[in-house]
Amino acid sequence: MPVEFKDYYATLEVPRTASDLEIKKSFRKLARTFHPDVAKNKKTAEEKFKEINEAYEVLSDPEKRKKYDQFGADWKSGGASQAPPGGQGWAGAAQGQEFHFGGTGFSDFFERLFGRGSRGGPGFESRGPAESAGPMRGYDIEGDILVTLEEVMRGSVRSISLQRANPGNGRSETQTFKVRIPVGVQEGQTIRVAGKGGEGSDGGAPGDLFLHVLYAAHPDFRARGPDLYYELELAPWEAVLGTTVGVPSLDGSVKVRIPAGTNNGQQLRVRGHGLAKGGNGERGDLYVIVDVQLPAHLTAEEREMWERLGRVSRFNPRQAAA
Repeated sequence: MPVEFKDYYATLEVPRTASDLEIKKSFRKLARTFHPDVAKNKKTAEEKFKEINEAYEVLSDPEKRKKYDQFGADWKSGGASQAPPGGQGWAGAAQGQEFHFGGTGFSDFFERLFGRGSRGGPGFESRGPAESAGPMRGYDIEGDILVTLEEVMRGSVRSISLQRANPGNGRSETQTFKVRIPVGVQEGQTIRVAGKGGEGSDGGAPGDLFLHVLYAAHPDFRARGPDLYYELELAPWEAVLGTTVGVPSLDGSVKVRIPAGTNNGQQLRVRGHGLAKGGNGERGDLYVIVDVQLPAHLTAEEREMWERLGRVSRFNPRQAAA
């Protein structure tokens, strides 16, 4: 079945020669614009946000970007093409049937190229039961599901569609069902949906669907377990003299005190403002990483003041390190 080509560079509005920093900056700008929590048209923004996340998932990863660049040239720009070498039709295949998922946050193109079915079929892999006489349980189906950090905090119910096609008889059927994303779900955790795998034979029970959680990239935070990390840009005098700044969190802005003499790269811990650890109300922490920014251009007055500081200051980092 043809799959629509995804131009990830166009999605992130960057050239193919873009640096990692340019890709990161463009992602942050677009993700803030189309984040479903702030956009006016939430349905349109949600689809755009997923596209942006998928593009960033590929272009921010050196290995994925290399594979995409090498393979992408073989696709018809803006059109459709057949599956990549080794493909098996749709997002996955097992026991003569093919599968297509909707609502997981990933396109067919991504699943075909990078899905976990690469260990047994592109996009989604299946796990067959051991052969036995009499009733046989249906095979299990595995795939990935993209979960936002906001869903980790609040939980959600996602509508998932599963289309099955049998190339042998040309028939297909689509099931739509609800999948609960629990509060505090962890990246890499598996959500089991009972009875949504392959049909059993001779009266056997159906298999299950296993969805492996991947966190969607966020424009402000990096997640590591239940903890969040935020890069705070400071002017040199703010780091030297100290200040109090507002820092974003998933609960809104929080005030953080920057002690005088804070060094570049130093981490400041804000307890209890990370991700939910589960449904019991426990939270991880928010770590603010200080990024001291130096002015790229100086006025004549600013240059004079910096030169005067250099003359009167007793601070010498090379002597301090000796």
